[in-house]
Amino acid sequence: MRLLYTCLMWLLQPLLRWKLRRRARVEPLYLENVPARFGHYQDAPCRASDGMVWVHAVSLGETRTAALLIAGLRERLPGMRLLLTHGTATGLEQGRALLRKGDLQTWQPWDTPGAVRRFLQHFKPRIGILMETEMWPNLVVQCKLAGVPLVLANARMSEKSAQLTHKLAWLARPAYASLTAVWAQTGQDARRLADLGARVQGIFGNLKFDATPNLAQLETGRAWRAGAKRPVVMFASSREGEEQKLLEILKVKMAFAQVDSAQAAINNIANSIQWLIVPRHPQRFDAVASLVQAHGFAVSRRSSWQGGPPPIAHTPTVWLGDTLGEMALYYGLADAALLGGSFAPLGGQNLIEAAACACPVVMGPHTFNFSEAAELAQASGAAWRVTGLPEAFEVAQNLVSDSKKRGAMVNAAVSFSSAHRGALGKTVNAVVALLGQQGVDAL
Repeated sequence: MRLLYTCLMWLLQPLLRWKLRRRARVEPLYLENVPARFGHYQDAPCRASDGMVWVHAVSLGETRTAALLIAGLRERLPGMRLLLTHGTATGLEQGRALLRKGDLQTWQPWDTPGAVRRFLQHFKPRIGILMETEMWPNLVVQCKLAGVPLVLANARMSEKSAQLTHKLAWLARPAYASLTAVWAQTGQDARRLADLGARVQGIFGNLKFDATPNLAQLETGRAWRAGAKRPVVMFASSREGEEQKLLEILKVKMAFAQVDSAQAAINNIANSIQWLIVPRHPQRFDAVASLVQAHGFAVSRRSSWQGGPPPIAHTPTVWLGDTLGEMALYYGLADAALLGGSFAPLGGQNLIEAAACACPVVMGPHTFNFSEAAELAQASGAAWRVTGLPEAFEVAQNLVSDSKKRGAMVNAAVSFSSAHRGALGKTVNAVVALLGQQGVDAL
C-alpha cells in the first residue's frame, strides 16, 4: 500500500512545482532553492561527526514553538549543530532568526523515497524531531532504514484528525508505529496517537506554555493601550471568511446608529471600541485591508504607524496588524481578543500566547485543534465560550466596559498560563536521553 502512496507522490511532483510557482506570486520565497524540495543540494554534504540535530517545523506556528525547544537544547548541548527544515515560506523566514554559525536550513524533502534518502545522506542527522502533527510515511520509513531516530514532539491530534487518519490506517498505522517516540501534549492526544500504533512515551504538556512573551513588545502595547481614548478589541489570528462576518456585524451596527444621526454612528463605531484585526496568514494582509475598505471603514495599518497608533479619526477606522513577530505587542494593546479560527470550522488558533500576555479571550465553538487547552482556559475563567461572532461582539463589548469582570479574567489568564508550564524541560530531557542511548553524550 505504501508503494501506491509513493507512486501518487511521484506523480504529484509537477503539481507541487505548479503550486510553488503560484504561491511565489505573493511569497517569492517559495521559489528559493526548489531543487532542495526533491533532495538535490548544491553545498558539500555533512559529515556524520557533525552530529546534526534535525528539527522539522513546517510553518510559522510550529517554528515559533520549535524556537523554545531549540533554545533549551542549546543549553544542554552547547556544541549542537542545528538542521532546521520547513514546508512553508513563513516557517522558513521565521526560522532564519534561530540559526547560529554552523547551523543549516532547508526545505522539507518531498515524501518520495529518493528525495528523503538523498536528504538523509546529505545531512546525516543524528536525530530527527518532528513538531506537533507532521507525519510523512516515506520520511519515517527512510529514517528507520538509515538508523536515524525520529520522534514526534509536542504531539497533538484532534478527534477530527483521528477520524480521518483511521480511514487511512493502512498507510498511517505503519508510519506511527515506526516512530522512535511520541511525546504528547495531553492525555486525549496520547490516546488517539496510541490508537494509531504510536509509541507514546510521555505526556509532557504543551511547549507553548513555556514561552515568555517579548516583554519589550508587551510593555509597548500596554503603554499604547493606556494612552488610547477607547478600549481595543483584537481579532487575533483571524482566518479567511471570519473577518468578513465581523465587518458585516460592524456595518449593521453602524447602519442602525445612522438611523438617529451620523454623529451617533461615529460614536458607536469609532469611539466606543477600536477594532484591531490581525490575520493569521501574512499573505492575506492586503486582501483583508481591501475587505475592510469594501465594508465602508478606513484602514490604519500597523506597518505605517509612527511611534504608536494614530489619533481618533472621525471616519470609522479599523486597525490592521500587518506585521510579523509582534503578537505580544498586539496582545498588550488589546483589552480583549477574539480567537481566530474558532468562528469557522477550522479548529481554532492557540490561545496560550494570549493567556501569557494576560489578555482575556472570547472564543467561538470550533476549538477542536486545541480542545483541552480551550476547555481548561474556559474552566479557569481565562476564556469565554460563545456560539458565534454576533455573541462574541456583544460579550467583548460588555467585557471591555466592565473593569471588574475584565480584571478577573486577566488574573485568571495569568494563573492559567503559569500553572501549565514544564513541557520544555521534559522534552529536552527526553531528547538528550535518546541521544545518549545512541552513544552521543555531547554534540
